[in-house]
Amino acid sequence: MANRADSFPDNVPGKYYVDSQCIDCDMCTETAPDNFKRSDEGHAYVCKQPETPEEETLCENAQSSCPVEAIGSDE
Repeated sequence: MANRADSFPDNVPGKYYVDSQCIDCDMCTETAPDNFKRSDEGHAYVCKQPETPEEETLCENAQSSCPVEAIGSDE
């Protein structure tokens, strides 16, 4: 389970975040490419919080598909 205290500083502020468990598998960037990007340091991060119901659904899908549960959300 993701931990906000262990999240990357690259994440933009908001509900979703990626923490240090990320293995840079590219699942989230493929699932929600407008909201997740890959860093040069070898991990993903949230580059844009969802602004539409469609983006929210894609971010939820990315979170549930993360193989190491590195994507967290505040709900």
